[in-house]
Amino acid sequence: MRKILVSMALAAGMMAYAGGFRVSLQGVKQLAMAHTSAHAEDASVAFFNPAGISFIPAKLSVAAGGFGVSDKITYQNTSTLQQTETDNPLGTPIYAAIAYKVMDNVSVGFSFSTPFGSTIEWPSDWEGKEIVQKLELKSYFFQPMISVKLAPWASFGASYIYVKGKVDWTKALTQYGGQLNLLDDTATGHGFGFGFYFQPNNNLDVSVAYRSPVDMKAKEGKATFTVPSSLLSNFNGGSDNFKATLPLVDEYTIGVTYKVTPKWLISADYNYHGWERYSKLTLDFSTVAAGNQPNDPTVSVSPKNFKNTSSVRIGTQYAFNDMIFGRLGWYYDQSPYADKDFIPEIPSFDNYVITGGVGFKFNKLGVDLSGAYAMPKSRTFNNPNLSFAGQAKADVFFFGLGLSYNAF
Repeated sequence: MRKILVSMALAAGMMAYAGGFRVSLQGVKQLAMAHTSAHAEDASVAFFNPAGISFIPAKLSVAAGGFGVSDKITYQNTSTLQQTETDNPLGTPIYAAIAYKVMDNVSVGFSFSTPFGSTIEWPSDWEGKEIVQKLELKSYFFQPMISVKLAPWASFGASYIYVKGKVDWTKALTQYGGQLNLLDDTATGHGFGFGFYFQPNNNLDVSVAYRSPVDMKAKEGKATFTVPSSLLSNFNGGSDNFKATLPLVDEYTIGVTYKVTPKWLISADYNYHGWERYSKLTLDFSTVAAGNQPNDPTVSVSPKNFKNTSSVRIGTQYAFNDMIFGRLGWYYDQSPYADKDFIPEIPSFDNYVITGGVGFKFNKLGVDLSGAYAMPKSRTFNNPNLSFAGQAKADVFFFGLGLSYNAF
């Protein structure tokens, strides 16, 4: 069962990615400006920094939006030059937020978002079928929050974070003529966030925020082995349970927005992600001996070798008039692992992204459109843990529609 335990350990890594794989799509307006955070015009600031809701120019504000993510990964065997492409469905991250000013110096809010997750689908008979055929990841973040103004120009905010996650992962068991599916849709985790927001004058916004790590606990995962009936006794009749604690990384953000003229503003962000929490991942099966630990063959431990990463973001907005706004941006994200640790379940690349969009304001209602084109850096890799090597590249495009309403 050696090949099974290696792949299962990698599946645990994938489940961690269900919360830890950061997808910067939590505000349509923000995405158009490179997903920068120091914008307190409406309730969408709630996800980025709970302190920012104190500076929303309305007592009650709501915001919601959704995105489409079109991505294609191409793998090439460098020996045969044969190429394989994914057939991924359109991803649809969403978000919603509300903020209410209880008193002049106290505001409360709530943010719902899906910041981590994706679906990747390779052909069922491709070269890496024993690693992954299809993987669906979902996460749901629920964040109630409170913000207090410490001074007319400064606020502090904090949020509680509750997370629900799901993984549905299928791979081939070629040596047994079958498949393995790992499913868990009850994983949960808890965390917190806090931040400071400053508006020293009408031309400058400064946002400093922290989001804690979250340990997603999968307690009732189900492993299904589809193998010939003659082998079922080796796999507990074809099904087993598993447990895992899946770490999601913490995030530090510093953002600045400066209004150069009454019509033109420039924003910049720096993000730091603590990916080194992925030193190892452990998967604990109830009965099937698919592990790699001498003292307990039902436990599989896999080193991950992830590293901390950072991203840099620059965006701008120009108001053509009181109703129409144009936006542009650029940002750079680092991959959390080296070429030798490349995994086709979640292909990751150093990524350059160009963003843009337009916004329309109809009195209290805002309508925003955005799009982004990613230019991931291709990779040549050789992962010795998987005995899997080759080249990989990606094509990714985002688009989004958002609404906001500052009621009164």
